[in-house]
Amino acid sequence: MTEPLAKSKDELSMDPRDRRSLLGTVRNPDFKLDYVTSLSGQLALFDPDQRSGLILRYVPDRLILDPPSFGRYLDALGSLQWQSLEAAAAAVLNDISNELVARWVQVAVSAPPGLYHGIDKHDVLLEDRQPNWDNAGLLARLGNI
Repeated sequence: MTEPLAKSKDELSMDPRDRRSLLGTVRNPDFKLDYVTSLSGQLALFDPDQRSGLILRYVPDRLILDPPSFGRYLDALGSLQWQSLEAAAAAVLNDISNELVARWVQVAVSAPPGLYHGIDKHDVLLEDRQPNWDNAGLLARLGNI
């Protein structure tokens, strides 16, 4: 079983405002349209040699995420100590929801294979949406993560 590596005291936590300040946004080129933006990356949540996969999908409202800033954000998350994959996924969902105020947000995080003895796969999928927003046709066309 792989155990999370010990991290320095400075790396154990980061204020949510500091995490969120890493997420750059720009104006949505057409906020009247419903469309899905997808970004995926990797981060070292539990072991620097085994990276977890993360997929972010969202329907923007007035703002869109600056992709290079999302990469820096993922690097910062990898320097923190997380209790669980679920805790890391929830932090991402809350940070993205807070900064973008997107119409719909979905975050999927996958642990690296073999991280836990006897466990082949550990995935977390979280979702949030603005009240009264619904575009079932758009979301139905999305494939499973």
